[in-house]
Amino acid sequence: MLCGLSLILCTDLMAQEPQKPPFQVEVKVNVVLVPVVVRDARGGAVGDLKKEDFRIFDQNKPRVISGFSVEKRAVAESGVEGSTPAPTAPSGAPQPSALPERFIVFLFDDIHLSASDLLQTQAAATRVVAGSLADSDVAAVVTTSGTSSGLTRDHAKLEEGIRKLTPHPLYRQARGCPNVDYYQADLIQNKRDYTAFQAALGDTLICAHLSRTMLTMAEALARAAAAKALRIGDQDVLATLAVLRGYVGKMRSLPGQRTLIFLSPGFFTMTPLAQTEKSEILDLAARSDVTISALDARGLSTREPGADELGPTSGESLSPSIASYVTQLRQQSESFDEDLMAELANGTGGTFFHNSNDLKGGLESLAAAPEYLYVLQISLADVKPDGTYHRLKVKLDRDGLQVQARRGYFVPKPQQTQK
Repeated sequence: MLCGLSLILCTDLMAQEPQKPPFQVEVKVNVVLVPVVVRDARGGAVGDLKKEDFRIFDQNKPRVISGFSVEKRAVAESGVEGSTPAPTAPSGAPQPSALPERFIVFLFDDIHLSASDLLQTQAAATRVVAGSLADSDVAAVVTTSGTSSGLTRDHAKLEEGIRKLTPHPLYRQARGCPNVDYYQADLIQNKRDYTAFQAALGDTLICAHLSRTMLTMAEALARAAAAKALRIGDQDVLATLAVLRGYVGKMRSLPGQRTLIFLSPGFFTMTPLAQTEKSEILDLAARSDVTISALDARGLSTREPGADELGPTSGESLSPSIASYVTQLRQQSESFDEDLMAELANGTGGTFFHNSNDLKGGLESLAAAPEYLYVLQISLADVKPDGTYHRLKVKLDRDGLQVQARRGYFVPKPQQTQK
């Protein structure tokens, strides 16, 4: 376990209990770090760029790049075949051990993974650990619910940790009357979306068997359901993101290349509190030199919302217009669920693997960090802390190159407190 330069692996380094979500949010830094990966037309990493080659835009306005650095990372060999064997020590002598160059943390989102998605992900991860990790790699299998295998080179221990995984839906709600999910609740409570509320109201009138003369009662029930869904959703998302941030922070002390692979079906993170937490994770990852890659455990997206997600809780039906809108809401919610994983990967120089059933191939590709990573810095000294999300765009003065960079950052209001 690597607490210093010794090769005794710190098996408890990655062990932690789920952290309580941060209810007090403050802006503690006055800069934003923007990791950037640049590839050529063939997908190869480009490493000869200079500060003058980059331009960065904040809310479509050009910003001064106040800091610039480029990191060249060692390219780890995939698998053990063809690798040079370590020198053999004389019989009875202590075995020499090289300092690991690569640390990989497999973070399974067992809070949100369904049983079927987890089963497929376990099978893929087991095969990757058995056949694709190099003997020199140090890895850990951890979960959002708080379990950990500890950092180890022992593939058998990692595989055992993967096999023991089970779903832990800590915040899952039973379907109620009306049926309001987190995304719809955010529209109703935070964004004051009239149509989203009318859909919840129509569901309430049917599932609670209320007539139009009892509209006031139906409205109260719909708003109460939305408030409850938002409260539970906030607890769920903030707790999960706090665990993710905790692992990124713990990886900061590890020597060598650090990669966190997040295996999840995704979840909705477009609320102000979640956006603040995402910005802090991206900042921490940039400061800690941690690459986050993500795999959408749902595989190929062919799923349509089921009848149990669309209709009211009674045997009656919503009006065609409301039913169509609810279907649209559920589809939009699923689309937003993967936004977090794309942001984490784009914002740290990682890769987002999604919309494919080749989970094993996806995991193998995620384990490889980019060869070159540029880190741009912009100052927040003149940015007003008004609780808004700032969209970033990185451009190059060279043609024919592809840019992968952080999408933006969130500036919370000072002393913003969760209600």
